[in-house]
Amino acid sequence: GLAVSHEGLSVRAPRWTTVGEVDSLLHSKSDWVLDKLQRARERSLQLAQVRTVWADGAQFDWLGRRVLLRLDPTHGFRQAGAVLEDGSVQALTLRLGLSVSASEAQIRDAAHAWLMREARRVFEERLAHFAPLVGVQWRVLRLSSAGTRWGSASADGTIRLNWRLVHLSLDMIDYVVVHELSHLRHMDHSPQFWDVVASVMPDHAE
Repeated sequence: GLAVSHEGLSVRAPRWTTVGEVDSLLHSKSDWVLDKLQRARERSLQLAQVRTVWADGAQFDWLGRRVLLRLDPTHGFRQAGAVLEDGSVQALTLRLGLSVSASEAQIRDAAHAWLMREARRVFEERLAHFAPLVGVQWRVLRLSSAGTRWGSASADGTIRLNWRLVHLSLDMIDYVVVHELSHLRHMDHSPQFWDVVASVMPDHAE
């Protein structure tokens, strides 16, 4: 198996595989490897350029909408240290109950805590909506911080979803939810699996 990330290329093979076989595979897949490495480098540079600097006035995405972050130690919060205000169709403001002198790490942790609470709320709603349509029951939702995987499903009904999905639009989240629920019917990517996905989300390819 070949995997490419911003860290480079990794190759996995059974212990009995010879070095010659690995070399042969790499030579035969060299165009693919070089293309993926280049894309990984470009993606890494893009991410570095758009990295959020956690401070008053920072912006980030929530359910596909842009959110402006404001530090507001005087706000009378009823929620756990944060409140989302919807000014219009375009403008969203997240007010955090932190001092304007809070460190970047404190602001990031508070914002991430809010995002993870939102992720759990949204994911549970979407799982409850789609599970009957797929014809399955999920048992436990776990939030993941995986670097390369949006979600996974276990035969025991455990669904893992990357909390960072909450940055994306709802239709993207729904696709991952339907995908993982469909694995409770077929624990593979067989034609039967994709038939289940398509039965609930005919436009899943788009």
